[in-house]
Amino acid sequence: MSEDTKTIRQMCAEFGVTPRTLRFYETKELLFPARDGQHRLFSRRDQARLKLILRGKRFGFSLEEIRQLLDMYDRDDSELKQLRKTYDIARERLSDMEQQRAELDEAIADLKQELAWGENVLRNADRPKAAE
Repeated sequence: MSEDTKTIRQMCAEFGVTPRTLRFYETKELLFPARDGQHRLFSRRDQARLKLILRGKRFGFSLEEIRQLLDMYDRDDSELKQLRKTYDIARERLSDMEQQRAELDEAIADLKQELAWGENVLRNADRPKAAE
């Protein structure tokens, strides 16, 4: 094992992922660790790819979008082309996230209004009734 490669355990510790996650990304052909018997050895390239995968997932990119971006970099090695595609996907994702936030803000406001109504009803129900 060279200094540039990491074991699955080292990758998990460094990136905060599980072995299952690394194997999943390998089956999806996003990572390509070398094999030494039963051991997986992750190169610097794999480490950089995992960092990009995790960043993409944090931003809500689909695995297919992440794959396309990584494949584009592998094929073309043109950072500008990859940056344009990433920028377009990120703008679209930001728009989706802002829409989701607006919908969530509306749902929160509605729920607060319903809770205030329920609190008022319960407060009035707990008051002793005046003698008739």
